[in-house]
Amino acid sequence: MPLKTLLIPTADGQADAFAAFPDHGEQHPGVLMYADGFGIRPVLREMARELAGHGYYVLVPNLFYRHGPAPVIDLPAHIGEEVRPALMAQLMPLIEAHTAERVLRDADAYLGFLTTQPEVAAGPVAVTGYCIGGLLAVRTAAAHPGRVAAVAAFHGPVGAAGPGTLAEITAQVHFGHAESDLTPEALGELNRALDAAQVDYTSEIYPGTVHGFTMSDTDAFDPAGLQRHWERLLPLLDRTLATS
Repeated sequence: MPLKTLLIPTADGQADAFAAFPDHGEQHPGVLMYADGFGIRPVLREMARELAGHGYYVLVPNLFYRHGPAPVIDLPAHIGEEVRPALMAQLMPLIEAHTAERVLRDADAYLGFLTTQPEVAAGPVAVTGYCIGGLLAVRTAAAHPGRVAAVAAFHGPVGAAGPGTLAEITAQVHFGHAESDLTPEALGELNRALDAAQVDYTSEIYPGTVHGFTMSDTDAFDPAGLQRHWERLLPLLDRTLATS
């Protein structure tokens, strides 16, 4: 599965990125994948390759390109709990600087770039995200209702988008929450907001998981949670995107 290194022109400069896609000389539905707060690293390349192997062109931008190319901070091969606080101390100023306005400007650029790649088929795309990337995915889908047919977010703070943003979503939605991130009561509140917005969705807590459960290079990794994530994500894309 080839990986292509790319530069995406944005309103604020150029975002470094990579794409994974089947090497068959064909066109494939596009998927914009937002990384978690730790950003582009080997595990994201593995996940993009896995998804591309199911017939998709997967674009993964460096969310924090304004602060430099990925990796923006030095990351160990394994992000254990002993190093996580120090890493988060470096990352939080970058996350806090990534305002909703910046997210939407970047989303315009990322979707415009994705849909004009020669390997990408015409038609709507999907957006998926992890951790903070899940919130970015929701905001992207809400801002581009005619272009985004599916949105999936995993262990992401999606409730922070607010009812007004949820009401703008026309895409089919899946939210996979970590058990440590969301109480059943908070899940009920979120799902009631989705119902009120008349969103076509599934939203569930993945049993026994903690925040970051999809990321195999962290102590949070849960193999069953990752598998459940694929079992929810792939049918969603199959339903909403015309695979070649």
